Amino acid sequence: MEPRVAELKRKIEDTLCPFGFEVYPFQVAWYNELLPPAFHLPLPGPTLAFVVLSTPAMFDQALKPFVQTHHLQPLTDPVDQCVAYHLRQVTESLPELQMEVIADYEVHPNRRPKILAQTAAHVAGAAYYYRRQDVEADPWGSQHIAGVCIHPQFGGWFAIRGVMLLPGIQVPHLMPRKPHDCVPTRADRITLLEGFNFHWRDWTYRDVVTPQERYSEEQKVYFSTPPAQRLALLGMAQPSEEPIKSHEFPFTTLTKKPENPNEARSWLSPSISPPVSPGP
Repeated sequence: MEPRVAELKRKIEDTLCPFGFEVYPFQVAWYNELLPPAFHLPLPGPTLAFVVLSTPAMFDQALKPFVQTHHLQPLTDPVDQCVAYHLRQVTESLPELQMEVIADYEVHPNRRPKILAQTAAHVAGAAYYYRRQDVEADPWGSQHIAGVCIHPQFGGWFAIRGVMLLPGIQVPHLMPRKPHDCVPTRADRITLLEGFNFHWRDWTYRDVVTPQERYSEEQKVYFSTPPAQRLALLGMAQPSEEPIKSHEFPFTTLTKKPENPNEARSWLSPSISPPVSPGP
């Protein structure tokens, strides 16, 4: 890795890693080369960028302290606010740099995603993006099969939170880092993609590789709870309400934020592909 990139990565990690995040560098060109022009990042190819992931530790190390110390508006998303807060800490810690942050859920006025998070994670070498095209002679016929990223240490127990672009820094000699193919067999890839597309509520697709750490039961309940009820789970009910115990919520369907309206092309897939999912 180029010394300048390694130094910037270290500085960003100093701010983010204690709170359960990971960062991986990539060139904008690597991302743009896989996508049609409408989805390109409008920057020179050698421009440096970092993709940001959250690990299972983020829930306890970042989210809980955040909601205890910051006032949240009732209709906002605590996780998104927490991630935005920590990414803002990065930009404020490096005031000499021009930096643009794009969250995984941001869209243009026409609803086209500003970033395809799974593609960014793949080209950065952070997580392998498994798609239908990775299964030889796939068995699904005309069914739509969404792709999913798998982390070599955490399996499916992680989330892609966004990218940080550094328009003033070009790194033409940065070498690509291939993502680890941790699901190499056809049979396991079929199991993974079927689990993700058809059985995501049971969480088992996330264990396609043995993870170093999983979401806690508390996290699973939180991400399975309708967004309007999540503040209560965190003990932040309105004054007229009693805090609701987590065991009072069954595992329910969570409608995700809109991501990618067109997944016909193989690389055009968001950070969480099915229209509904149990959570990040």
